[in-house]
Amino acid sequence: MNRKNKITIFLLSLLLIAGAYFYIEYYNTSHIDINNVSTEISTDSQKLTASFINDENDANLIYKDKIVEVIGVVKEVTFLNDRNTIVLEGDNKNSSVLCDMQSDQFKMVKNLKKGQKIELKGVCKGFLKDVILLNCMLINQ
Repeated sequence: MNRKNKITIFLLSLLLIAGAYFYIEYYNTSHIDINNVSTEISTDSQKLTASFINDENDANLIYKDKIVEVIGVVKEVTFLNDRNTIVLEGDNKNSSVLCDMQSDQFKMVKNLKKGQKIELKGVCKGFLKDVILLNCMLINQ
């Protein structure tokens, strides 16, 4: 084999290993059964969004990839592409907490109303314009 083929094989192998690593990491965090995992941090939606707005780096250290229990007021409920999402009011009009719900929560989510106070928990994945929680489930509903 010439040098060019060896480099190509090496780079493809490296790419395959990196892809496998990221797939495994994604699979492990996206398939957590929140019901069987204890809450690491409890807060409300306004404090959660304020933490990220005031100091995103510090908030990432506190909340990111942790099981967070949040109390908040429903701003919106959406059902799009077989996904149920609850939007909780944040610290201001421009930020919210986006809660991507587990599929088994559909019956409870469809009964929620705007302005209703709820409690849920999920995995905090960080902040874009809103705080993102994945694999969420309602508590005490």
